[in-house]
Amino acid sequence: MRKPGAWIAAWTLVTAVLGANSSGAGAQEKAPLELTKTIPLEGCQGKIDHLAADPATHRVFIAASGSNAVLVVDLEQGKVIRRLDGQAEPQGVIYIPELKRLAVANGKDGSCRIYDADSYKELKSFDFKDDGDDVGYDPRTKRLYVSHEAGGLGVVDLEKLEKVQDIKLDAHPEAFQLEKEGKRIFVNVPDSKEVVVVDREQGTVLAKWSLGKLEANFAMALDEAHHRLLVACRKPSKVIVLDTDSGKIVADVSCSKDTDDLYLDASSHRIYVSSGEGFIDTLEQKDADHYRRVYCQSSAPGARTSVFIPEQGLLVLAVPQRDAQKAELRVYKPR
Repeated sequence: MRKPGAWIAAWTLVTAVLGANSSGAGAQEKAPLELTKTIPLEGCQGKIDHLAADPATHRVFIAASGSNAVLVVDLEQGKVIRRLDGQAEPQGVIYIPELKRLAVANGKDGSCRIYDADSYKELKSFDFKDDGDDVGYDPRTKRLYVSHEAGGLGVVDLEKLEKVQDIKLDAHPEAFQLEKEGKRIFVNVPDSKEVVVVDREQGTVLAKWSLGKLEANFAMALDEAHHRLLVACRKPSKVIVLDTDSGKIVADVSCSKDTDDLYLDASSHRIYVSSGEGFIDTLEQKDADHYRRVYCQSSAPGARTSVFIPEQGLLVLAVPQRDAQKAELRVYKPR
């Protein structure tokens, strides 16, 4: 039987070896992200899924899937200030500042629960049958989009609290991104190894972009200004860049294994990729078609979900409890 902490000790040894060569520019170079704060997540066990942030109140909302709860953390106070228990394996979470509402998609029962983000009172719950997953919001129409196992995107009018549509897809959608200026939604569909493009006004599929031999496309980020879509695949471990006009792959960069979140910091032209292998990769965007990995810094095993808060310039990483490793949030600031 493996001794408690043995897995962590082995991982620490591996990262110590890799750390000497983690930067493409040389070991003497400092990591692009500086760890500034660690916040314990007491009572948080098992898997941690996605995060959302409210920059105005310094809150981070955590889908603590293994604990069937949503945790609310105050970054300034450095502690959990609220716990919304009774969830059913929460996976996706999003905060809507203009409506002061919090939406939580649950994997076990397919529910999407809407809360008042000030009082934390549940306002309504929508049933999407099974595996409620990622969530996205269109501020122009005040519509919430929820990916679910039935193979589609459920659509909710978040102001009226009414379900208005279900956009059908061939298989279960994972991460998706909505254009701010356009009307398209780009959807990762790993089972078919495709990115599906949806017209959200008509509720119809416009295109299906095959990823060829690339598999397990989960994380996604949109660079709308440069007409580029960034997709992280797990098999093999790569970040690929697609032209959103043609759907063609214009670039690819190797990344760490088991990634689940991907963020573009447009102000610095950096891309942050968090992975369950226990690393955060920093990629550099030279221009729309050229990218390179500039640093791979160690984090913690299983720490594959994160949220980037551009208003504060922070990357917040969720670290799950494993062996001797305790659950915590790690707050990083770009150097």
